[in-house]
Amino acid sequence: MSLVSITAGPYQFTARFEDAAAPKTCAGFRQLLPYQERIIHVRWSGEACWIPLGDLDLGLGFENHTSYPAPGQILLYPGGISETEILLAYGGVQFASKMGQLAGNHFLTVIEGNEHLASLGKLVLWSGAQDIVFSSRP
Repeated sequence: MSLVSITAGPYQFTARFEDAAAPKTCAGFRQLLPYQERIIHVRWSGEACWIPLGDLDLGLGFENHTSYPAPGQILLYPGGISETEILLAYGGVQFASKMGQLAGNHFLTVIEGNEHLASLGKLVLWSGAQDIVFSSRP
């Protein structure tokens, strides 16, 4: 099992790479590790936070894609009709942008720290952007 540590605001999570279902997306994201950015609350999708990546092109297509991630599922939208982005679901989500419904590649699943997902979402919603760091775990 291939794991990644995530620190978002004051919270710690462990996530599992979904290598079997999204091998290209996992490989592309691994090349970015360690990855540090700011996470903000979504505007159209519901209970989720996101990292806008603008026109970053990781050379990915769609694999293991969904518009309805469960809490703790992390998606990477590879770009197309909207900008490239990472989305972290903490509650009910219908992934969308101002362009309409989107589907992102489910490539990580939170397996430890799930009890803090809603708290992170509320913190980002009410207090603004938070630092987030993804790091490899042995």
